[in-house]
Amino acid sequence: MGRRGEEKWIQLVLKSIADVGLVGYPNAGKSSLLSVLSTATPTIGSYPFTTLKPTVGHMQTIDRKQVVKIADIPGLIEGASDNKGLGHVFLQHIERTKVLLFVLDVQGFTLNYKTPHRTPFETFGYLCRELELYMAGLTKRQSLLS
Repeated sequence: MGRRGEEKWIQLVLKSIADVGLVGYPNAGKSSLLSVLSTATPTIGSYPFTTLKPTVGHMQTIDRKQVVKIADIPGLIEGASDNKGLGHVFLQHIERTKVLLFVLDVQGFTLNYKTPHRTPFETFGYLCRELELYMAGLTKRQSLLS
């Protein structure tokens, strides 16, 4: 007979949710893109913060030899790196992806009437800034623009 075991509470942290993470501001088209690229059926709405937790879809490569996991990450806002809104929760999801796919609206971005309109170039800069303020080196990951 064995000896009596120990009882412990431990917390496990999931370190990878997807190969590719869709990164962008609210209403940039991340959920729409995921629905076209993969088998996922995310909620798509014409209002900010439709996505409150990641939706992961699966896409086969052209040669059908591999499956790529793509995560629709909830939209970031300025101040996310300071934990504004659910900033750190959303940024942690980005941290758990291998490749960043920045989804930018070609018409630019305005969160609400109180925030200035941003060009796609400015939007990209602000997104990168939030990622770097949250975790130095995060923007050094492989990245794509869409």
